[in-house]
Amino acid sequence: MPRGVIKEELHEQLIALHTEGYGRNAIAREMGIAAACVSRTAEHLGLSFDRTRIQAATTARLADLAERRSILAVKFQDIAEDSLAKVDEPCTVYAFGGKDNVYEEHTFDEGAPPAERRALVSAAGVAADKSLKLAPAETSSGVNAAKSMLGSIGEALAGFVRAEDELQAESGGE
Repeated sequence: MPRGVIKEELHEQLIALHTEGYGRNAIAREMGIAAACVSRTAEHLGLSFDRTRIQAATTARLADLAERRSILAVKFQDIAEDSLAKVDEPCTVYAFGGKDNVYEEHTFDEGAPPAERRALVSAAGVAADKSLKLAPAETSSGVNAAKSMLGSIGEALAGFVRAEDELQAESGGE
């Protein structure tokens, strides 16, 4: 018997659990032995663990994460747009001050004052950057299609010139 496998009297239990569809880790927990020992014993017995369920679960999890990232990207884009829209909207600033802690406020009808404008533009930039990192913009600008089209036009022109040269050669170079 190879080293690192379970005792022969436990082989039947391992085979039964494997037949019921238990995975390697579930068998290890059920039998109270190390997962590596289950793997070695299963290999010794000619058993393998079907990973299609694990692969399907992983694929589903990755799809869920991609969807969540796209939702976050939309939220960041909304924040960026909202921040930029507030730059030109009327803005009320306020402060508490003086020995009596008096509340003072002032409304700017033409838009946010410079400090707030800078903060809003900075917030918009950060949010837009995060949005682009989560869901990159389409990078294909049709350059490859344009190159292909220009190549085809070049080939057609070259063929036309060859045909013209052949016609001139046949007619005596006129």
